[in-house]
Amino acid sequence: MGKTVVKPGRAKTSSRSTRAASAEPAWDVAGQNLYFIGIGGCGMSGLARMLGARGGRCSGSDQTRSDLTDALDRDGMPVDFDQESGQLPEECDLVVASAAIRADHPQLLEAQRRGLTVMHYAEALGRLMLGRTGVSIAGTHGKSTTTATLAHILIQCGRDPSFVVGATCAQIGGGARTGSAVQPGSGQPGILLGEACEFNRSFHHHRPTIAAVLNVEEDHLDIYGSLDAIIEAFHEFAALLPPRDKGGYLLIGHDAAHRGQVAAGLECAVETIGFSTQADWVVHFDPHSHRVSLSHGGEEVASWVAPMPGEHNAYNSAVACVLASRLGCAWERIVSAVESFAGVDRRLQRLGKRAIPGGEVIVYDDYGHHPTEIDATLRALRAHERPSRLVCVFQPHQHSRTRFLLEQFATSFSSADVVIVPHIYFVRDSEAEKQRISASDLVDRLRQRGVQAMHLYPFEAIVEQLENVCRPGDLLVVMGAGPVWKVARQFLGRK
Repeated sequence: MGKTVVKPGRAKTSSRSTRAASAEPAWDVAGQNLYFIGIGGCGMSGLARMLGARGGRCSGSDQTRSDLTDALDRDGMPVDFDQESGQLPEECDLVVASAAIRADHPQLLEAQRRGLTVMHYAEALGRLMLGRTGVSIAGTHGKSTTTATLAHILIQCGRDPSFVVGATCAQIGGGARTGSAVQPGSGQPGILLGEACEFNRSFHHHRPTIAAVLNVEEDHLDIYGSLDAIIEAFHEFAALLPPRDKGGYLLIGHDAAHRGQVAAGLECAVETIGFSTQADWVVHFDPHSHRVSLSHGGEEVASWVAPMPGEHNAYNSAVACVLASRLGCAWERIVSAVESFAGVDRRLQRLGKRAIPGGEVIVYDDYGHHPTEIDATLRALRAHERPSRLVCVFQPHQHSRTRFLLEQFATSFSSADVVIVPHIYFVRDSEAEKQRISASDLVDRLRQRGVQAMHLYPFEAIVEQLENVCRPGDLLVVMGAGPVWKVARQFLGRK
């Protein structure tokens, strides 16, 4: 595919390096008893480890045992699985609740009854950024992949970052890491990377020095009600950045992030990135060679072979590279690191092949649950693998999202030949919302557009149908944020 290229003259550490930290002191939890409700998630377990490294005595609860909870137990952070009793430790200074914890959760109610300080996940992450160089990755799509890519680059470049990623990436040690309080060899404050999720405006609790806004689209309309309100929320997030002379820096998508409104009136430094030649950082992607190149000020800075399929992933990796440069990494090492990135679980993850009479079926798993993500993923898979047919099993995530974006969902499967839709994954929505739409509504819209679509449930029935539907040379992709990943593994004969 060609040789990796780093252009001469731009390979030294970036002169734009920014390592300023919040002026507020670091969060001191030494000797405090901290309890985490929902400690078994990637983010919550990562927070517990970071606060444990700062001297906090951490414990918590979750619904079910997992590898993450077992590892916490082994490392002296006990986890219990009796949340419904509402019991909390007798000695408890602070309760941290996962974003998934409902307001009437028994342990949350008990914390309130006892007058304990309660903090939610995003608040705790924001507090952890104090005294560090906080880097927040925001956007409707691509946060996990971009954050994990940047974490990998910084590790390879010797920056020893801390991070919390909302997905598992074995290459960087899972979904969270506790790095140095001071960057090795520089004396600068340590780096803390975090995904800045817009759901329920939780990213307003972040305290970043550096941030990226990848894109801004309609989503979480049950919270916001309109795109204008979403754009305003992203503007308020960007306004958290310190002024330029304090190291504040925003990298924002030139093409799809409503940059004029999001970045209006900011005092931090602002640069744009995208495929437009008008962007400050211009991304070029060749889908045939999978080569990405990045230009700044009319000069090509670097070029590399994309580790993951698709134009959207070329963009995500380019954002990570620019941020790594901003954090002081040399371009030669950035390029070497980004080419070695192995990807994130459930983000265009190639699981393998299934032998069937006459040939094989390639199987992918993907987390995409928004129309733009679905369209980008299906196009990337068709271009990258060139299958005879593309078969998609898609589980909608939340009834409200499906209802608000139904027409967009209906147009996002144009690259698929067959679409199988199980029940909508029910989470957070009310029972009343659940009655307003069903998976059959999406199937009807797809059929109206000429897509071969069907509604099937349970997952075992879908696997049986795939046995009949799939042909040699097909590609099967299983998509969604719910437990639909089980379909792909069952089809491959895995647990």
